Amino acid sequence: MNAPLNLQALAATVDQRHLDHLEEEAIFILREVAAAFERPGLLFSSGKDSCVVLRLAEKAFKQRVAGNEFKGKLPFPLVHVDTGHNFPEVIEFREKRVAEMGERLIVAHMDESIKKGTVRLAHPLESRNGHQTVTLLEAIEEHRFDVLIGGARRDEEKARAKERIFSHRDSFGQWQPKEQRPELWNLFNTRIRPGEHFRAFPISNWTELDVWLYIARENIPLPSLYYQHERQVIRRKGLLVPLTEVTPPEAGETVETATVRFRTVGDMTCTCPVESTAANAADIVAETLTVTVSERGATRMDDRTSEASMERRKKEGYF
Repeated sequence: MNAPLNLQALAATVDQRHLDHLEEEAIFILREVAAAFERPGLLFSSGKDSCVVLRLAEKAFKQRVAGNEFKGKLPFPLVHVDTGHNFPEVIEFREKRVAEMGERLIVAHMDESIKKGTVRLAHPLESRNGHQTVTLLEAIEEHRFDVLIGGARRDEEKARAKERIFSHRDSFGQWQPKEQRPELWNLFNTRIRPGEHFRAFPISNWTELDVWLYIARENIPLPSLYYQHERQVIRRKGLLVPLTEVTPPEAGETVETATVRFRTVGDMTCTCPVESTAANAADIVAETLTVTVSERGATRMDDRTSEASMERRKKEGYF
C-alpha cells in the first residue's frame, strides 16, 4: 500500500523560483498599462487575486520602505463594483485596506443601477452577479476608463483560457474571442478607437497554487473568510451554500455548522465555501496541491448553469 501523503512536507518541496519570473512579467505588464493608456483603473474586489495584483502594482510603482510598507501613490484609482450583496467581511477589509494605503477608491453601486432602471431583478433574492456587467460598463462610461486591470487567470475557467493579457473590448464593452489580437514576444497592440477599451490581466499565466505561494511569500493580507472559520451552511446540489439573508434555506433543507473557508469571494447569492481546516496561506498551499476541481467549479453556483455561462457573460462585458 502507498504510504500516507504528508501534505506539509510536500508543500515544503515546491520549487518557488518560477514566482520571480511571474512577478517580473506581471510588473512589466502593469508598467505597459500605465505607459500606453490615459485613464486606467485597477479592479479591486478584495479577493485574493485582486489583492495579489494590488501588491504587484505597489512593487511596480511605489518605493518599498520596510517589510510590507510602500511609499508613494499608484498612477490609477482602485475600482470596485459593489452588488449590495457582498460578504460583510469583504467590504470591511476593502475599507481598511484602502485607508491604510491612502489610495483613491471608486465604488460603482449596483443599487444605483437598480434605481435608474438599467438593472431589473426578477425577484429581490435573484443573484446579482450576472448583472454586474451593467454597473461596470456604466462606471467605465462615467469615468472614461480606457483600460481596467483585473486579476483573472487562465486556469480559472474554459472561457478565461481564451483570454489575452490585453483583452480588447468594443464600443459596447463586449468581448469577441475571434477578434482578440496576437501577443507575440510580449508585444501588445493597445490601439483603440473612441468608445473602446481594454481589460488587462497581469496574472493571466498564474495558477491558483502560484497565487497562494505568492500570498504566503509576500505575507499579503486577505479577508478573514479565506481561512478556516465556523459558518452555518446548507448542503445544496453538491455545494455548501452559506446561510445569509439573501440565501435562506429552502423547504426541507437543514442548516448545519461546518468548518469552512472560501476559495474565491463574490456575490453572496452565488459564492460557496468549501470544508477546510486551513488556517493560513501555507496550509492552503498544501491543500491546493491535492484539489481536482477548479475554484470556480467548486464554489460558484452561477458557473454550473452551463459550460458556456462564463463565455456568454464575458461577451456581454463581464470581468
